[in-house]
Amino acid sequence: MNDHGRPRSGRGRFPHNPSRHEAGRARARRPLDRPRRTALEALRDIDRGDAYANLACSRVLDEQRITGRDAAFVTELVFGTCRMAGSYDAIIEKASGRDLDELEPDLVDVLRLGAHQGLTMRVPDRAAVDTSVDLAAHVVGERACGITNAVMRRIVARPFEQWCALIAGADPARERELRTGHPRWIIDAYAELLDPDELEPALAADNAAAEPTLVVRPGLCERDELAEAGAVPTRWSPWGARRAGDPSEVEAVRTGRAGVQDEGSQLVCLALSRAPGLRGPRWLDLCAGPGGKSALLRGLADRHGAFLVANEAQPHRARLVSLALRRYDRRGHQVIVADGGEPAWDEAAFQTVLADVPCSGLGALRRRPESRWRRDPADLDELVPLQKDLLDVALGSVPSGGLVAYATCSPHRAETADVVAGVRDRVELLDAPALIPEIPGAAAATDPRFVQLWPHRHGTDAMFLALMRKR
Repeated sequence: MNDHGRPRSGRGRFPHNPSRHEAGRARARRPLDRPRRTALEALRDIDRGDAYANLACSRVLDEQRITGRDAAFVTELVFGTCRMAGSYDAIIEKASGRDLDELEPDLVDVLRLGAHQGLTMRVPDRAAVDTSVDLAAHVVGERACGITNAVMRRIVARPFEQWCALIAGADPARERELRTGHPRWIIDAYAELLDPDELEPALAADNAAAEPTLVVRPGLCERDELAEAGAVPTRWSPWGARRAGDPSEVEAVRTGRAGVQDEGSQLVCLALSRAPGLRGPRWLDLCAGPGGKSALLRGLADRHGAFLVANEAQPHRARLVSLALRRYDRRGHQVIVADGGEPAWDEAAFQTVLADVPCSGLGALRRRPESRWRRDPADLDELVPLQKDLLDVALGSVPSGGLVAYATCSPHRAETADVVAGVRDRVELLDAPALIPEIPGAAAATDPRFVQLWPHRHGTDAMFLALMRKR
């Protein structure tokens, strides 16, 4: 791993494409395990194509038409391997005696999959070893079988906790980093915001799979319809429901009258909808893609006599916003493509603005496990100035007395309280947690007027919200 705990992918010590003769010998071993081969394909997209784990996994499952228990197995292989990739990389290096850069990238992914099966899943050691050898023979070549067999046997010879202790030595911070699958800088950011007895539960919650959460489009669908499809109402959001399985199985989702959205994002909209003096006639969703919050705001806008403008800088994400809003009357909203930092509208053109800004995504590590290894502290140096600029634009888009909601899917202080601190002299901060009093422990440690949700407390993404009124 690099200095920030980001996994390294290898360069070609072994050939990427086996010859026909080698591939034939690999297939002669035994029929290739289809779920594992499918999981490896997803890992390739994630590791070399920078794909999101959830999107890459959905794509390969659809293409291979894998369902049921096999689909659940593939999902656990992909998400679990991404979640603990940094820890598995350290174990692979220790077990092989080689730096990962000396190994073919496909072999590294095969060993990561094997490590997850042998150390974390209930896969017998022999099966974890043998299927890894078969997979390596197929995608790398027969010459990779020996090293794969040797490394996998060493990996499964010790429990995961022993590996962590062996590699960490006398460094307890390193042991926690390996054991929990979190780079140290993320652990430190959490520790700054949580009581000491909450840190381990918070890290563990990041490693628990998030159950799909559905959301109705207000005015188009009621939760009773989702309940008829087997969904269970969310604890706090009046629009949400949880349901295991493929959301597209639900008719309301297929037809656009409901969608998929974490409860934390729904609660941001709930708090905003309860803000005193919320009114029309024009609302702005400044960073609207992919459109979940826009759809909630669009339904609420009708109740307040407001027209919603949904702005998104990326054309492909703007198309997703339009898709989310497609069942609403177009006379009540407009989707535009514009750089949020250079407004395509007049100053003070809106009464209410939601700025759900681009962020590190540290609040959604349950659903995007690869993010913890892709990000490092240097990314904040680029993100934070953008977040400050977008908040400044949001404030410039409302008149005095206008309402601005600043939201991020990150608990990191630099992306949350520190950004808002830069505009304190221009705004009156509202008590956002008081607007959702039914939710315990929602007040942020940095300022009790901010909302900070946590997976281990609330079962949601770690959404942050600051509500402010322009002076």
